[in-house]
Amino acid sequence: MLYELLQKGRMDTKLYTVKDDLDFLRQVSEPVDFSDRSYLKNVETLRQYCRGHAVFALAPVQIGIPKRIIYLKNTSTDLAKNYDENYDESKVLINPVFTFQRGETEYWETCQSCLKNCALVKRPYAITVEYFDVNGDKHKEEIEGFAATVLSHERDHLDGILHMDRVEKFIEMEVDERIKLREKEPYKIISKTGEFRYKKGRSKR
Repeated sequence: MLYELLQKGRMDTKLYTVKDDLDFLRQVSEPVDFSDRSYLKNVETLRQYCRGHAVFALAPVQIGIPKRIIYLKNTSTDLAKNYDENYDESKVLINPVFTFQRGETEYWETCQSCLKNCALVKRPYAITVEYFDVNGDKHKEEIEGFAATVLSHERDHLDGILHMDRVEKFIEMEVDERIKLREKEPYKIISKTGEFRYKKGRSKR
């Protein structure tokens, strides 16, 4: 019910879904050209959508903008922050490149573009990522823990990969059911060391 109240009246930006727009979501997003300042408007659109919806983060292809940008709203396992319109980490990664992934975790993931599809997905525990901020300055950072899961999910979107393509287990369920499942089987760290690679054949793309 809380989720429905948060969404009410906030669908002015079209959400592209697996049901209706699968081919669009499967495309590879284009790198941002910093000489074209329209990317700033794209970032603001992402910001407004994330603040008005219960999400961890968002890739712009999900709202019709196939650009290589990731907007992180909440990189903690505290789901209440997703529903808090005043909580926003406002971390923006433009043209992100993963240079190394290590460790292994698993989490029951879903996606704003297919909310009922809940999949148990293995992700790296830590990621070394190079990216540009909104000012065009380059950064290199290691991101660990649940934040790495959130970032990996969104990074996949930039290449047209969905969480369902990485599935270990899959269940179709409503939002309230998913919340209970995550309480029963929360984010799990399997290992913090060793190079991480996705299993061959898991991606359907």
